[in-house]
Amino acid sequence: MSTFGLLPEGLRDRLPPQAQALASLLRTLTDVCASHGYERVAPPLAEYEASLASGSSRERLRFTDPVSQHTLALRSDITGQVGRIAVTRLAQAARPLRLMYAGPVLRVRGDQLSPERERTQAGAELIGSNASTAVAEILAVAIEALAATGLSGLSVDLTMPSLVADLAAAGWPLGEASLAQVQAWLDGKDIGTLRAAGADAFVPLIAAAGPVPAAIAALKQLDLPDPVLNRLDAIASLANGLTGVTVTLDPTERHGFEYQTWLGFSLFGAGLMAEVGRGGAYHVQHPDGRAEAAVGFSLYVDGLVDLGLGQDSPRRVLLPAGTKAAAGAQLRRDGWVTVAALAGEDAATMRCSHIWADGAVQPA
Repeated sequence: MSTFGLLPEGLRDRLPPQAQALASLLRTLTDVCASHGYERVAPPLAEYEASLASGSSRERLRFTDPVSQHTLALRSDITGQVGRIAVTRLAQAARPLRLMYAGPVLRVRGDQLSPERERTQAGAELIGSNASTAVAEILAVAIEALAATGLSGLSVDLTMPSLVADLAAAGWPLGEASLAQVQAWLDGKDIGTLRAAGADAFVPLIAAAGPVPAAIAALKQLDLPDPVLNRLDAIASLANGLTGVTVTLDPTERHGFEYQTWLGFSLFGAGLMAEVGRGGAYHVQHPDGRAEAAVGFSLYVDGLVDLGLGQDSPRRVLLPAGTKAAAGAQLRRDGWVTVAALAGEDAATMRCSHIWADGAVQPA
């Protein structure tokens, strides 16, 4: 069977007007980031696999470079590439370093909520700090950028990826289980297994999820070490500073936050089944082994296109054959999209709302 005209599963063509909507949304998102001082970088689509620090290795498509004979991989995430740039080519740049990016990523396979294997990712990274002030800035920029696209019903789900490990290190008993097992059971909300293994102390963490004030109040009823209490105060302050969005806290959620530290977040919007973005605090590793604090977010733009966002209604005017070039040039300067008729095409066929006639723009 011929595969001409077919695409592999999980890949698709973007046609008009969705392709233009994608470009428009990327411009909107990156313009908001740029207005906050974030400068754009553009890492390559493929790198030596060993250099791709973020994204699961199971999600990467690999191939052998015919030039170097080394294994290359197509990126499944851009965050790690930005971190590599920050600690190599921009290692001497002043901190905090504000960088942004936009481009395609490719996964080996999709999932139920996001079956696409190729996605367009845009985001921003603040390298040099992951203090609460840095997290507040990054979250505010992400929310402002999404709001600028027209996405409504924005909500933020906060999590504390390192909480369980920190509590175990502070002496909370794991019973007969390992830390990894307790984390997995918490991920699955498996209260029965936690109790059977003697890790009862962690069970109340499952119920301490919901709106931030109630979740923090429930957590503060537990015997928490001072660093965790301070972290909760920072989260409360952070949530109070976010206006116009719903903010919740699930302290044990770790899926997709494997490399985040004290705080992670997911972003949601009305009409979207899956998250539209995620981010959080993390560390990037310098070549000498030194860890540098960072915080950032990644946005998944294709869902916004599928919602119909970014589809402007361009003012398209048909220029009949013989229209003077100067007339068309002036119309374009005035913000019109001009379509020149080559062989008597009509306005409806060319999707033009107007036509140039008698020296003026007329409704078609």
